[in-house]
Amino acid sequence: MNIYLAAFIFIFGAAIGSFLNVCIYRIPRGESVVYPPSHCTNCSAKIKWFDLMPIISYIVLGGKCRHCGVKISVRYPVIESAAALLYLMLYAKLGIGLEFVKYAIFISVLIVVGMIDFDTTDVYFKTTAAGIIFALIFIALYWYMGFEIKNFILGGILGGIFFISIIIATRGGMGWGDMEICLFCGLFLGFKFTLVMMLLAFVLGSAAGVILILSGKKSRKDYIPFGPFILMASIITIFWGVDILNFYIF
Repeated sequence: MNIYLAAFIFIFGAAIGSFLNVCIYRIPRGESVVYPPSHCTNCSAKIKWFDLMPIISYIVLGGKCRHCGVKISVRYPVIESAAALLYLMLYAKLGIGLEFVKYAIFISVLIVVGMIDFDTTDVYFKTTAAGIIFALIFIALYWYMGFEIKNFILGGILGGIFFISIIIATRGGMGWGDMEICLFCGLFLGFKFTLVMMLLAFVLGSAAGVILILSGKKSRKDYIPFGPFILMASIITIFWGVDILNFYIF
């Protein structure tokens, strides 16, 4: 691993994470993700460039706005750090190339969709549409380069139809947004890895549901957003999907 390139990827990933934070905050509010420039959500003061350095600025400012002193959520540096580490892990696994770009975009979209669902229990079509469009662009690139694309198309079909079946069977027990998420995940991951992802998502979701109910934080009738579990399951599948498949096959 080239240490200088790895450092650059980490910094770049953190910068992308900072932008993802903007998307997560503004999209549910119907705001533009590019205008106005970054500002304090409490006092509306414009944030200077030297206070916009991912992770570092949070530490230097002590987690507070420079102007009004309001506390800044720790989730901002956490998401920046997570994006940076995931980008670095992708580089370690795939090197630099088309696959790296593909999965870096996939993970970025997943973070936005999953965190918005966690915050609001809503899935916004503009975010899942972005995932579908990016997935189709990479499928088109694969086709242009002469690679087999049937696997990815079948993955999208599997993810979409499976969730449509659940929605119909449960009469709305799961939302159409979950279907949209699984559709673009399938287009990115392909058929076999979509199976792995869905299995992991339901295992993680079921385990979390049981824990929340037993702890009294949720009741059986409460809605638990499923997007975050698809996010976690997809990331696990990206890095360890082959190992999971080999474990079950052998």
